[in-house]
Amino acid sequence: METKAPLPPFTYESAVQKVRMAEDAWNSRDPDRVVLVYTDNTVWRNRAEFPVGREQVHAFLQRKWAQELDYRLIKELWAFTDNRIAVRFAYEWHDESGQWFRSYGNENWEFNPQGFMMRRFASINDLAIAETERKFFWDLGRRPDDHPSLSELGL
Repeated sequence: METKAPLPPFTYESAVQKVRMAEDAWNSRDPDRVVLVYTDNTVWRNRAEFPVGREQVHAFLQRKWAQELDYRLIKELWAFTDNRIAVRFAYEWHDESGQWFRSYGNENWEFNPQGFMMRRFASINDLAIAETERKFFWDLGRRPDDHPSLSELGL
């Protein structure tokens, strides 16, 4: 049976690793890559959308990244238990008109024994920002290891 390490039960170190792996995948903005960490029947709540299963999640991610341009994300571990992880995050993006936003939120994740995410519940708020207020300036893709975290940025 396929697994997605690190596997539950999580330690602090493995939870931090799982969060960074999720951040890296989302920063790829590749729905084909991202959906592979979820169970076939994953259940989500993302704002007011409720996709179920990889196919719906894939379609959701395609729509998201077609609208949220130049997307850059930072996730940070908030808490963890045996098979659950809570994260806080912020991401910056702009719309077609060039208006920049910083979206803030929290996610609760639940994993199966093989390390795939079964449930993802996200609460997100968007704040319009001036381009001069941006804080995430790395090249599109993976956040560099030496880039400040949310806490270091005061977010």
